[in-house]
Amino acid sequence: MGQTLAEKIISEHSGRQVKSGELVIANVDVTAVQDGTGPLTVQEFKKLGKSKLFNPERTVLFIDHASPSPRKELSNTHTILRNFSKDYGAVLSDVGAGVCHQRLVETFVNPGEILVGADSHTCTSGALGVFATGMGSTDIAVAMALGKTWLKVPQTFKIEVSGKFREGICSKDLMLHLIGMIGADGATYKALEFSGDTIENMEMSERFTLANMAVEAGAKAGLFVADEKTREFLKSRGREDKFRTIKPDADALYERIIKIDAASIKHTVSCPHTVDNTKLVDELRDIKVDQVFVGTCTNGRIEDLRIVAKILNGRKINKNLRMLICPASKDVYIQALDEGLIKIFVEANATILPPGCGPCVGVHAGTLADGEVCLATQNRNFQGRMGNVNGNIYLSSPYVAAYTALNGCISDK
Repeated sequence: MGQTLAEKIISEHSGRQVKSGELVIANVDVTAVQDGTGPLTVQEFKKLGKSKLFNPERTVLFIDHASPSPRKELSNTHTILRNFSKDYGAVLSDVGAGVCHQRLVETFVNPGEILVGADSHTCTSGALGVFATGMGSTDIAVAMALGKTWLKVPQTFKIEVSGKFREGICSKDLMLHLIGMIGADGATYKALEFSGDTIENMEMSERFTLANMAVEAGAKAGLFVADEKTREFLKSRGREDKFRTIKPDADALYERIIKIDAASIKHTVSCPHTVDNTKLVDELRDIKVDQVFVGTCTNGRIEDLRIVAKILNGRKINKNLRMLICPASKDVYIQALDEGLIKIFVEANATILPPGCGPCVGVHAGTLADGEVCLATQNRNFQGRMGNVNGNIYLSSPYVAAYTALNGCISDK
């Protein structure tokens, strides 16, 4: 029997052919932490008594969740990461550089590698053909010290998408549709392997969105075959030489195959307080919105900002709401400046935030008031996610977010 994409990548890193369900020890190419999980990882690493990192050049510390810091307590955690970087030679991605998951695909990971990160959305890098997964701080500390990790090889769901999207439909709509279909725990500890002509025709930005939200269905990883789109992306980032492709075998064994007709996907929104509580925009048009947030590791890329700018150009956001826009990285911010997108946003009365996670995790910038409603392009809408348990978060694509900002209620036109 052949192998899935996850089985192939893990086999290469384990020194033998593996199958789903096996417990293995695998070599790790890249380890990553952010300012929420990083200080505990540093603490656990020091407990191991190791004097050096296994691979400091590919151990990356990101300050992105509270960036810049809004409180002295968080400033002190940032200092822990900065000092660790100096003492051990780890790479530091400091305030303003951007969200760890965007920075990882821009700069640090390559097809066929294994990335482990102390953040659940580490799976974003799977769009590059990387087995990328989130782990706890202790596991990441061990990987930093030994260059290895242990894991169970996941079974795989094959997500086969065919056909063309309707006008204005984004991959975010597809992912919310999928999560609504199988549930927030429907793929627990599975790998989601995306395939089909719809996926093959997608730009990398759309693939990153799908991989990013794999964990919202409980998945261990979201994987794509590296192809010419991947090569072009790597070339644009100055590392075309890192391109390679690994494909699943034709006779690979999948636990489940889910087929989706792209033409059937409509504008979809996740309603409070779970990602799988999905409804169509047509069912939500009477929901008044107080804040619209565009950004994050899910939909803060230049392609997402272009969608929003095209809709907002020459218009003003609704006077009864506020709109926050946060580029996912410094490079995205610069490109948005060069293309005139930031000017469009400011003239529309939106507020621009520095590259980073922004309001998504609720530790600074954009915290909701009691009873307020936010429509966001982020990946989670758990109660209290944006800093207030009495706030209500709806999740959507950038397309729906832009029209909602104009109309003051959930809209797609």
